[in-house]
Amino acid sequence: MAAALPLVLDNVSLTLPSAAGPVEILRGLSARVAAGERVALVGPSGSGKSSLIAVAAGLERPTGGKVELFGQDLARLDEDGRARLRRGRVSLVFQSFHLLPNMTAAENVAAPLEIARQGDAAETAQAWLERVGLSPRARHYPHQLSGGEQQRVALARALACRPALLFADEPTGNLDAVNAAHVAGLMFDLVAETGAALVLVTHDEGLAGRADRVVRLRDGRVAA
Repeated sequence: MAAALPLVLDNVSLTLPSAAGPVEILRGLSARVAAGERVALVGPSGSGKSSLIAVAAGLERPTGGKVELFGQDLARLDEDGRARLRRGRVSLVFQSFHLLPNMTAAENVAAPLEIARQGDAAETAQAWLERVGLSPRARHYPHQLSGGEQQRVALARALACRPALLFADEPTGNLDAVNAAHVAGLMFDLVAETGAALVLVTHDEGLAGRADRVVRLRDGRVAA
C-alpha cells in the first residue's frame, strides 16, 4: 500500500469572528503536498497564506473541509493528539524566529530533541549548528545573535529532528537581502538533504521560483 501523502487539504474553509462580523479567511481551498516536494505559497497580504499553514499544521481548526497529515484526519484528533502526530514529523519556521531567550543557541536546537527523548540531543544540536555555520556561536543567547544568525538557529532547530514536513512562514521576511539569500540557500539545501517536504509562504518571487511548484492564493482560494 502506498504511503500517505504528508499533507492533503480538501475543500477547507476558515471563518473567524471579528467586531464587524464573521470574516472568511479560507474559502473551499484544496491542495496536496507529496513526500519531498517543495511548494511555495504566494499571494497578496490577506490572501490566507499564513492561515493556511496554521490550519495545515493543526494549529487552527478549519470551519469546514478536511485536513490530513500523513493520512490522519486532524478533525478526529484532540490538541494532544495533533501534537503527538506533529512531534518529530512536522517542524515550523516563522518570520520572527521564536527562539527561547533564556536558552543558548545550542540549547534552543536541543530542546525539541530532548522533548522527543533523543539521547544524543546535545551532540545532534552541535552538529546542526555546524551545518548552518554557527558552531562558534553555540553558547550565545538569542539577544547576542544577529537576525540572520537567529533564523539559522531556528532552521537548525526545525530540521535537527529530520521532519518529514517543514512549514516555513516568511522565513526571510525580517532579514536584509544578504542574510535572506543565505538563509534561503541553507533552507533549500538542508530540506533536500533530509528529504523533507517543504511548504513555504513568501512574498519573494525569486525564492518561490526555487520551489518545485508555486501555488498562488487570492481571497482565500487557489487562484486559477
